[in-house]
Amino acid sequence: MRRFCFPKCRLSRIMGLLQILLGGLVILVSITSLFRFYSAGFFMHDEDICRHFYGVRDSYVGFDMKALSDRVEEVLSKMASLQDKLESTVQQMEKNKDAIDKQNISKLEYKKFLEEEVIQPLYSAHISLRQIRLPKVEGIRNTTIKEDPLINSFTIEEIRKYITAKENRVGKVNIYGTEKIYNTIGHSCVLMKEELEEYMNYDIGSYCKDDWNLAQKLMINGCDPLPRRRCLTRASKLFQKPYSINESLWKLPDGRNVRWSNYQCRNFECLSSKNPKRGYSKCTGCFEMDKERVKWMGNSSLPADFLISDVLAIKPGEIRIGLDFGVGTGTFAARMKEQNVTIVSTALNLGAPFNEMIALRGLIPLYVTLNQRLPFFDNTLDLIHTIGFLDGWIDLQLMDFILFDWDRILRPGGLLWIDRFFCSKKDLDDYMYMFLQFRYKKHKWVISPKSKDEVYLSALLEKPPRSL
Repeated sequence: MRRFCFPKCRLSRIMGLLQILLGGLVILVSITSLFRFYSAGFFMHDEDICRHFYGVRDSYVGFDMKALSDRVEEVLSKMASLQDKLESTVQQMEKNKDAIDKQNISKLEYKKFLEEEVIQPLYSAHISLRQIRLPKVEGIRNTTIKEDPLINSFTIEEIRKYITAKENRVGKVNIYGTEKIYNTIGHSCVLMKEELEEYMNYDIGSYCKDDWNLAQKLMINGCDPLPRRRCLTRASKLFQKPYSINESLWKLPDGRNVRWSNYQCRNFECLSSKNPKRGYSKCTGCFEMDKERVKWMGNSSLPADFLISDVLAIKPGEIRIGLDFGVGTGTFAARMKEQNVTIVSTALNLGAPFNEMIALRGLIPLYVTLNQRLPFFDNTLDLIHTIGFLDGWIDLQLMDFILFDWDRILRPGGLLWIDRFFCSKKDLDDYMYMFLQFRYKKHKWVISPKSKDEVYLSALLEKPPRSL
């Protein structure tokens, strides 16, 4: 019997040991899981933890829930007031039914009551509901909800339209390298809190960090105008005296006057159009003076290219000050300076030192973005020239706001020079309407092919007096 019992006892012992090991493993896993749950805060009342695990906090980043709540309360209040008025009026009519019949109240009074006390409040409540913009659901399993900041804080529809981000047409990335343009009243800083805090994190009275590219990122994304800072701006360690005005217009500046740390190139020679790694794509050849000298001087066979001499001849002696809204190194302003016309050139440092180049040539750079109201007073400029900046990527409503701002600062009789604006043929009618809606007088209007599917539009238009 002992011979037969021994194997069975040994097997029982092995099975028992396995059960003990498995049981210990289960206990260990359970303890580990409980510890992780405890560390995550599931055994404590922690709202942040709950929001984190259930996606509540992330779902409403950048969305003003208080503004939405206020708007809903406003609508509910209007609806409740309307309901009280209707019920009160019905009760009064029931009480005074005989009196109403005797007095023979006219239908006109009932109509007025319906319009002023029922229809208009109802319409107002309806419009308020329609204006509430709920967050857009994005991401996998609707985990992210995004909405333009502070939209629901405003009731005037024109403000709402203005600050709503304007998406580029047909999904193109614009000249800024972004997919949307935020017209700015500073509201977009809500979406760029970390970047703005980094920008304003400095020691008072010390040297500012070399962070102009961070500032430009904030500007381009609508967080503008930027706050003032109490730190000292850095300049190049090797800054040299600029060339005299007689030679600076058409001479490549001294590269030691530029801080190159945030560019791919480290000198002006590197910015040649022949260098595929120069760091910028727009305005090919802008830093090559031999190519710049011949612009607007009669060397082009393209019908859409107008000559400066022909434009100035239309208003002899009247063009004195103006704005060049585009991408470039100030060549248009340099040519106009030779004609005793002062031109301010808008510029952004999109991969190259455009602002520094313009200033070193003895010209005036204006550091503004496409989404910014121009800092000029009404009816003051003689000329606005634009090239290489507006084209078929731009949202039509954004373009509308831009053109109305140009109309604001252009004086009566001033000229709007649209220089080689290009778009697809199918969109041409839309853009033509945008330019023609102001009823400017046409001095020049030329449409010429750019490619198989695109066209150039150049125009010279004169603003009417509009004397009121």
